[in-house]
Amino acid sequence: MRPARLRAVTASAAVALLVVGITGCSQQEERRTEALAASRPVSFAVGDLELEGRLFGPDEGSVGVILARMLPADQTAWFDTAAALGEQGYRALTFNFRGYCPGGDGGCSGGDKDVAAADDDVRGALAYLRSLGVDRVGLVGASMGGTAALIVASDEGSGVEAVVTLSAPQLIGDLVVQPEPLAALTAAKLFLAGTGDTTAADAAEAFYDGSQQPKRYELLTTDDHGTDLLSGNQGSRIEGLIEGWLQAHLPLPEGSA
Repeated sequence: MRPARLRAVTASAAVALLVVGITGCSQQEERRTEALAASRPVSFAVGDLELEGRLFGPDEGSVGVILARMLPADQTAWFDTAAALGEQGYRALTFNFRGYCPGGDGGCSGGDKDVAAADDDVRGALAYLRSLGVDRVGLVGASMGGTAALIVASDEGSGVEAVVTLSAPQLIGDLVVQPEPLAALTAAKLFLAGTGDTTAADAAEAFYDGSQQPKRYELLTTDDHGTDLLSGNQGSRIEGLIEGWLQAHLPLPEGSA
């Protein structure tokens, strides 16, 4: 191929890639706008603190899902997932742990950051969702949020029916999943992690080995961690696994979607 022709082809390919990239970004922004339009900001008390979150899905829904974020992120990382669950008929609640204040659509929770209190914040979210008339609940958590979700689901009388974790560690700071409560946990458990995230992958396998049925763990070919799994090369697969697990183990009443 002549140099001039090669340059023309290369330039055309570059333009095509740019158009695809712009289109993808535009579609993502459109989905986020639609997700926010289908939700509303909420707040709930945890002790003396007010935590801010966002509620997706039908106001009359009796089946709910709480989505707990990872340490360096905020609740916006869950918005697309929450919107999809809301469209299916779940009442999906995202929230910021104490001390996280991204502002704007991300909300602003009070207090100081405290990893050791993450499970208390999830308990507060659970109590809030139940106060709205939700009587069946699942927990989905990324990294620190997944660790906290397992701890709360293991509480006696929690009534949590399904748990999904993304890259959850066995311990982070003073937040620890103890083996005895985990072994007694009857909720359906799905443990997800990337193969390149070796600490999380090892924890997912350990959680699986140390828990009772129903359970599943799956390692995906990625280095992504926590909610970054949702936007990485395994994003569609992760979303499908989350939704499939909830549909199987936290089914909606017929006709609720």
